[in-house]
Amino acid sequence: MSLELLPWHAARRVLLAMVSALLVALIALAAPACAAPPSESPALQAPLSDAELYETAIDAYLYGYPLVTMELTRRVMTNVAEPDARRAPMGRFANMRQYPDAAFRDFTTPNADTLYSIAWLDLAKEPYVLSLPDMRGRYFLMPMMSGWTDVFASPGTRTTGDGAQVFALTGPGFTGALPPGVTRIASPTNMVWILGRTYCDGTAEDYRAVHALQNAYALTPLSAYGALFAPPKSAVDSGVDMQTTLRNQVNALDIESYFSLLSTLMLGNPPAVEDAPQLERMARLGLAPGQPFRLERFSPQQRAQLADVPREAFRRLMAYANKDEGLVNGWLVRTNLGQYGMQYMLRAMVAALGLGANLPQDAVYPAYAAPGKKLSWARKYVMRFEKGQLPPVDGFWSLTMYDKNFYFVDNPLNRYTLSPRDALKPNADGSIELYLQREDPGPAKRSNWLPAPEGQMNPILRLYRPKAAPPSILDGSWPPPAIVEVP
Repeated sequence: MSLELLPWHAARRVLLAMVSALLVALIALAAPACAAPPSESPALQAPLSDAELYETAIDAYLYGYPLVTMELTRRVMTNVAEPDARRAPMGRFANMRQYPDAAFRDFTTPNADTLYSIAWLDLAKEPYVLSLPDMRGRYFLMPMMSGWTDVFASPGTRTTGDGAQVFALTGPGFTGALPPGVTRIASPTNMVWILGRTYCDGTAEDYRAVHALQNAYALTPLSAYGALFAPPKSAVDSGVDMQTTLRNQVNALDIESYFSLLSTLMLGNPPAVEDAPQLERMARLGLAPGQPFRLERFSPQQRAQLADVPREAFRRLMAYANKDEGLVNGWLVRTNLGQYGMQYMLRAMVAALGLGANLPQDAVYPAYAAPGKKLSWARKYVMRFEKGQLPPVDGFWSLTMYDKNFYFVDNPLNRYTLSPRDALKPNADGSIELYLQREDPGPAKRSNWLPAPEGQMNPILRLYRPKAAPPSILDGSWPPPAIVEVP
């Protein structure tokens, strides 16, 4: 993926998105939903039946799920006066100084292989300049996500190398000049989430080395670049729910609040040009960028239907997530994350279960999902790699354990992942077995033990910078080995 987007390409996308949004708004004004009051303009299209209304609203809900999830995540993760290890005000880095633990609830499926450097940007006013130090050969990546969760750029070891570098992130419609030596990265939305990751082996010495690099990661408004810049102290909003998990916050929104928030967010985060057909369908609900969504325009029966949309949409989302299509030895292997195009259900699923997925060239995350074989803490399992068949990567790999809600599992070892840095013990034949179970398997096997939670366990295998040439998980020539129950 090219980091340098030509001005014409960026301008074309913005222009087409603005035209699309304008057309959708005009359609919405001219064609209100089926229960519009007689005083409103006559509909240009046949009114939606109750069944069509329900299905259109569910599709619209799932279409907007990533953008709404990103906004509520942004509110929680930036609602502090000063940066700490987990949150930071807008335009500043929150640098995690150690691996997340079992109490971490900021987002699902966190990793314990890299230290996060997280920042949220609003590019509506002006661009931000990102300065990175010389990484001295250390693996890192700085994936940048739009408000719709697409990775539109991924500076790092794989793409831009590990030397010192400076980028300017520009929002839709930016036409200004940039300082010499600054590489432009054009964002398709004003909302940007940088979910940086820097490899760390977890030792005290390596923590200190990574902390020094994190301290050198810098974000500066373009107007202040090249001058002394002291970020202002931010206000804390007491109205932001800092306790409820983000997924539950999103799912708790009633349909009027959800769609009204979505319409507001689409103004500064324009949908992609290819989304025009979806926006036209949404307009028949009276849902368009910048247009408040009002339940009062619908009949009592239709309001009851719409009130049920969040529940039914999420039920369908989880059913989609639990489908067993494409399983390899019981693992669901997806090599199409990070950029979703018109795969709206896939995009929504990732937002619900693994917000912040990388491009497959940077990382692939096989999740164990064998049908009818949910892994139970009451049993013991083994994952066996034959000699010479460990995951093929140019970066590194790990196996991480999550509970039923995809959070880390509290355990006596405070161990949430297994990887080569754990000094895994091979068998006499050179194979390596990983033990997934609740009980300690004993001293001889403890180095290869990944503690399991009570209830359902959800292991995820991570391959960072998977090899492109066979054997490779990217083309299916390397399959993850099955997890097998043992006595």
